Amino acid sequence: MKKKALSILLATVLTFTMLTGCGKTEETADDQTTTEATDEAEVTETEPEAEAQKDVTIKTVSMFGGTDPNAEVYQQIIADFQTTYDYITVEDNSQSSDEEWKASVAADFSVGNEPDVLQFFTDATANQIVATDKFVSIEEIHAEYPEYAQDTMGTALEAAKNTDGVQRAVPTTGYWEGLFCNKDLFDQYNLALPTDFASLKTAIETFNENGIVPIAVSLNNVPHYWVEFSLLYAAGPEGYEAVPETAPADWVRGLEFVKTLRDLGAFPVDTDTVDNEYVGSLFKSKQAAMQLDGSWFLGGIEDQENTVVIAFPGMDDQKAEAGSIVGGISSGFYITRKAWEDPDKRDAAVKFVMAQTSQEAVQKYWEKGGAVGKAAVEVTPVEGMTNLALSALAYTNGATALCAPTDSRIDPEAYKTIIAGIVKVSTGGSAEDLLNEALAINNDRK
Repeated sequence: MKKKALSILLATVLTFTMLTGCGKTEETADDQTTTEATDEAEVTETEPEAEAQKDVTIKTVSMFGGTDPNAEVYQQIIADFQTTYDYITVEDNSQSSDEEWKASVAADFSVGNEPDVLQFFTDATANQIVATDKFVSIEEIHAEYPEYAQDTMGTALEAAKNTDGVQRAVPTTGYWEGLFCNKDLFDQYNLALPTDFASLKTAIETFNENGIVPIAVSLNNVPHYWVEFSLLYAAGPEGYEAVPETAPADWVRGLEFVKTLRDLGAFPVDTDTVDNEYVGSLFKSKQAAMQLDGSWFLGGIEDQENTVVIAFPGMDDQKAEAGSIVGGISSGFYITRKAWEDPDKRDAAVKFVMAQTSQEAVQKYWEKGGAVGKAAVEVTPVEGMTNLALSALAYTNGATALCAPTDSRIDPEAYKTIIAGIVKVSTGGSAEDLLNEALAINNDRK
């Protein structure tokens, strides 16, 4: 009887144990299935990321080398870039942009040793390299990376196009030219800053009546700025940037505008004999009310609070839109076809250029340059900027067109001929004859 009871007890325990074991087996199987599904999902999610982060090395070359103040910013951006993208190694070889460096870059392209990213000139200096067809256009890059150069202003990209009209380089900063005004003199005589030819004429007449030189300029030494703005506003950007065979009517009208101003008494009485340094001192000492000059002029002005820079006032029947600027952004970052045709290097090169040309990066370059140059992006004021610097920022941010000066398009001897003839034109000489003489020289030297 005891044996029978024991047998029943053992059978019961065994049955319970089997049932419990089966339950555990089913639970483990379910857990395993769930774990496998999760692992598979994780693999599916992480595989593209792992592929995108394949180790890659890109070779870069820039002119931010030597004692260039931008070199420090450039190298810091590279360091930050490699921290952000730890799978990308940047092998950089930057040097000062002297003639030897330019020649070495050209030589590398000619033998197939070009870098993946190059920061180089965009004007005629780049023609030899551009001719190798080893750069990728921004249009082609945009087709795959629509966010490329997204922070760069359209006027800056247009200014940085190569001489064949194609946009390949993404720029950072450049220079500008504008009309500097001693605003305290305008305020003293209840004059508004000139915004068109009528208000400019009023200012010239008022300052003459009060013994103030209206416009500081040396026509025999540095008449360049007035030549450039007069041509731009008379012909408009398209006509200004063309290189004609013979003198266009708009160019003639532009040079004759210098005579119009002289006849109004706009310039110093000795404008034909004094030099640019002398007329600059007239402006800085408040003996002259206005001076047309470049961004490099700003740093030498002592009174930064009562001086401003504004857009060229223009002329009657002008073809340029108000706010058109003479200036230049003559360098930028290129991506070479060697990098573009390598799937891994392509993405790395795009990321690198975007890091160097983002709003944040260009802000740093702009500030390092004294916060006075022409930035390729919308920059923001920095603490402690003077009224003059703030006015320059507003002036450049509001530019409706940015056009490189004439000497970037025509032969140097042809340009010298125009400059040397300005005094004669301002006193009644033929602007058409002068332009035809210069353009004939340009045609012969093509």
